[in-house]
Order: sequence, then structure tokens, then C-alpha cells
Amino acid sequence: MTTIALIQMRCTADTGKNLATALARIEQAAKRGAQIVCLPELFRSLYFCQTEDHDNFKLAEPIPGPTTEALSQIAHRLGIVLIGSVFERRHAGVYHNTAVVFDTNGKLVGKYRKMHIPDDPLYYEKFYFTPGDLGFQTFKTKRADIGTLVCWDQWYPEAARLTALKGAQILFYPTAIGWHKREKAKYGKKQYDAWLTIQRSHAIANGCFVAAPNRVGQEGTVQFWVAHSSAARSAKSSPKLATPRKKS
Repeated sequence: MTTIALIQMRCTADTGKNLATALARIEQAAKRGAQIVCLPELFRSLYFCQTEDHDNFKLAEPIPGPTTEALSQIAHRLGIVLIGSVFERRHAGVYHNTAVVFDTNGKLVGKYRKMHIPDDPLYYEKFYFTPGDLGFQTFKTKRADIGTLVCWDQWYPEAARLTALKGAQILFYPTAIGWHKREKAKYGKKQYDAWLTIQRSHAIANGCFVAAPNRVGQEGTVQFWVAHSSAARSAKSSPKLATPRKKS
């Protein structure tokens, strides 16, 4: 069996603090037996896509870069498979929302650039991100064959299907999703139930496991939801552990 951990963390405006928090939670998860660890979407910063602001492009970095170097080192030191999320600066004027995968030796196995880019109130991602150009992929690691997608991709069955057809045993979706404060009372339960249903449908339809870590807490008028009750109560970061059976 393979044990996975989902890091569901509160993010701040301090990118250094966010990275330190993420590394500490990765270490905690590994000590509890996690073999694959996944971080939430864009964990280095607040969810900046709530506004369209050119200053936010300063948060982007290349791959390889500071974030991938830190993740590579801790994956190697702990002997875990690690999925991270990076605001990638590909080159001048081209930016991506990118998931990165590291094997137990710290090697970057591959990356996936988010394909489906939302443009909704408080989720103005088309201002920042170019749709991915790498296609849907599965990465072979020491612990499992894993597919990485990102947040909004989770609403599209084709993304899960194409990734699973390439051999993914587990689909990981680094995520940043929540309620608009003004809508939660009326629509909150329906929105959350729809989100759970679509995740489960990917697992059922494709015969694989699905894992989606989210950030927690409130940023601006968006309240991020979290399925892990203890994390919700404490409003702090916490690893969520699960133990799926590997396919033979």
C-alpha cells in the first residue's frame, strides 16, 4: 500500500513564511508515514487571482527556481514523492500555473501546466496564466504512477480520462477553491457537494484514486473550504493522510 498526505494550509502575504510552513508540514507528514505528499495550488502566496494587478507577476519564478530547489531538496532528504505548485515564469510575457513532481531522489520527474483557466468573479486567472502546452501526462515514480492536474481542471471529465488512460493510479489536483462570502448561505452546500461529486466521479469512472488538497482560511471575500475537519477547526495547516492500495 502507498500512504499519501495532502497539505491543506493557510497562506499569507509572506512568501518565505508560506514556504517554511509547507516544508514543516511535509516533514510532519513524512514522519507520520506519508510516501507521497501533495501541496495546494499556488501555496507560496495569497490567492492573488482575486484581482487583476500587474504587480502580482513579480511572484512568478522560473523552473528550475527557488521553490523547485527547496522542494527537490526535501523530497530527496525524506525519500518521498512530492507534488508542488508554482507560478511559473516561462519567459517574458508567458506565465503558467504549473504542477511539479519530484521523485524520492529529489529529481524533477516532470511538470504539468494547467490547461483549463477560469475567468470568474474573484478567479481572474486568464489575466495571469497562459493555458498549458504540455498535454495531459502521467509520471512514473518510485511510489506510484501519478497524474497531476490543477484545480479548475477537476470540473472536466476529459482531463481525468486522458490522464488515467496514460496509466495514472492516483490523480492529484492541487487546488484553491472556496465560497464567495455573499453566496455561501444560499449556495454553499450545493457548491461543495458538486465539488465532492465531480472528484468522486473521476475516481469511479477511471478506476483510480483522486486527491485534491486545498488551502484553508479566508482571503478577501473568498472562504476556502477543506474536507479535513481537524484542519477546519484549527484553521491551521495540517496533513491529511490516506492509504490507497497500489494496482498490481
